Amino acid sequence: MKKLLKRYSFFIITIIVTIVVILLNKSIGVKALEISTYSLKEMALVIPPIFLLLGLLDVWVPRETMIKYMGENSGLKGIILSIILGSAAAGPLYGAFPVAAVFMKKGVKFSNILIFIGAWSTTKIPMFLFELSALGRKFAFTRLLIDIPVIIFIAFILNSTISKDKKDEIYRKAENIA
Repeated sequence: MKKLLKRYSFFIITIIVTIVVILLNKSIGVKALEISTYSLKEMALVIPPIFLLLGLLDVWVPRETMIKYMGENSGLKGIILSIILGSAAAGPLYGAFPVAAVFMKKGVKFSNILIFIGAWSTTKIPMFLFELSALGRKFAFTRLLIDIPVIIFIAFILNSTISKDKKDEIYRKAENIA
């Protein structure tokens, strides 16, 4: 029971704070509850398809293939593939993290995982198309041409500043999750 309380302590504290807010200011508390309910519904619709696709990826794509195309010796093709997969992915950013865990399980290079997450959050194809139509070609292409090198640069900086032991620990944790 103590372990369960510790594991869900943030969730329990959030519920308690929401109840206190409702007691202090009903309109704000109800609004917070509505927003939380909406977010939970959205996650309930997004997460299951992501996990279904992850299961298929896990079964259909051999580890050796992922290592060949996105592993330690993948070079430029790993970077490009990470950007393409991240840009083409659908769903909110929190969907990228289970995918990253499966990538770790499959032996994908750490910097390529960081590039994938950066691309998922920044270079989505639908966002690019919206910017193209609403803000113009110059803005859309300028942002894209700035974002891609910056994502790669940040990924390589993070990769070089995080110790091998810490990366190994992250991979071990992902192996237990995925």
